[in-house]
Amino acid sequence: MTVKVTTEELSKFHPLSSLNNETLSQAIDKIKIENLEADSVLFTKGDTNDNHYYLLEGSIDLIGDSGVLKTIDANTSDALEPIIQIIPRSVTVKTKEHSSFIVLDSDVLDMLLTWDQTSAYQVQELNAGSNNDDDDWMMQLLRTEAFHRIPPANIQTIFMKMENIAVKPGDKVINQGEDGDYFYIIKKGRCLVTRSTPNQPKGIKLAELTDGDTFGEEALISEAKRNATITMLTPGTLSRLSKEDFLELLNEPSLEKVSFEEGLQLVENESAVWVDIRLPSEYKSFHINDSINIPLISLRLKMDTLEKDKQYIVYCDTERRSSAASFLLNESGLNSIVLTDGINAVPENNRVSV
Repeated sequence: MTVKVTTEELSKFHPLSSLNNETLSQAIDKIKIENLEADSVLFTKGDTNDNHYYLLEGSIDLIGDSGVLKTIDANTSDALEPIIQIIPRSVTVKTKEHSSFIVLDSDVLDMLLTWDQTSAYQVQELNAGSNNDDDDWMMQLLRTEAFHRIPPANIQTIFMKMENIAVKPGDKVINQGEDGDYFYIIKKGRCLVTRSTPNQPKGIKLAELTDGDTFGEEALISEAKRNATITMLTPGTLSRLSKEDFLELLNEPSLEKVSFEEGLQLVENESAVWVDIRLPSEYKSFHINDSINIPLISLRLKMDTLEKDKQYIVYCDTERRSSAASFLLNESGLNSIVLTDGINAVPENNRVSV
C-alpha cells in the first residue's frame, strides 16, 4: 500500500505544526513513508537511531520490561506526537496491525525548525518597507543547500554584507578556470551554466539558474578553480558575498559552550538557569529537570522577563537552535552559553516528561 502525505496532513503532527506552508513543503520532500506488517518491530529499547517517527495508519504497542505499557492508534491525539523521541529509546515499539509511519531525520527537522524560526524576523528586520519579491527570494535562499552549512546566527550578518550588482544578457559572471572570488545569489534573472571540455571547447550546457538560486560556493570552500562558466541570459540583479566574508561566516560565531556536568554545577550553585528553546510540544515530551521553556520563535518577546544578573544555559536537540538563541541573548546584553550536543547528550535520569 502506498501512502502519500500532503502538507495539510503533515501540519497536524508536532512540532511540524509550527512550520509555515513553505517550510512544510520542504519537509514533504525530506520525509519517507515506512510500511510494516502486523507484529513488526519499529525500533527496540535502547535503539539510538534518532529519526522522528509518526504513526500515520494502524496501531502500535509500546512495550517495556513488564509488558505492554500503552497502545497508540492512528488519528488520535497521542499519534500526533513523535513516537518515543527520547534517545536511547526507552521502550520497544511493535505494530498490532499493518501500520504506516512518517519517518523524518531528526537533524533535518531541527534544521527546518531553525530556519523557520530565525528567518522570519531576520527577513522582516532587514526588509522593512521592501516589497514581497524581496521576501520571496530571501525565503527561498534560506532553504538552499549552501545556506544549510551556515550557522543561523550568521544569516543576518550575511545579508548586511551582500553587494547588489546589475547584470545584462551576455555578461559572464564566472569564467571556468578562474580563481573563486565571490558567492552569488540570483535576486532576479536567469543565467546559463556551461562547462568546456577538450572535445567540447565551446562548452556543454549543464543547467539554467533563476531567482533564488545560488552559485560559486564550491570553489570558495574547496580553494579550487571555477569548474564552469556562468553567463546571464536576461537582465537582472545578483547579490554577491566576498570569499573572505563567505568563509568567515561559515564558521560558528564565538559562542561559549559547556558540558552538561559543567552546566549542572552552575545551576546547582544558583548562578545559572536551564532554558529550553524548543517548541512547547517538544518540551512536554522531555526536558531537563528545573528548566524553563522559551521557544526560539518567542525569544525576542520574552527577553525583558529575564534577569540581567543570571546566566542562561540554552539547549535544543542539537546545538543549532540554541546557538542562534545564545547569539540573540548575548547581543541583547544577557549572559548565555550553549549546552554542548543538546539534550540528547543529557543522562536519562536528568530528563523528565510533563
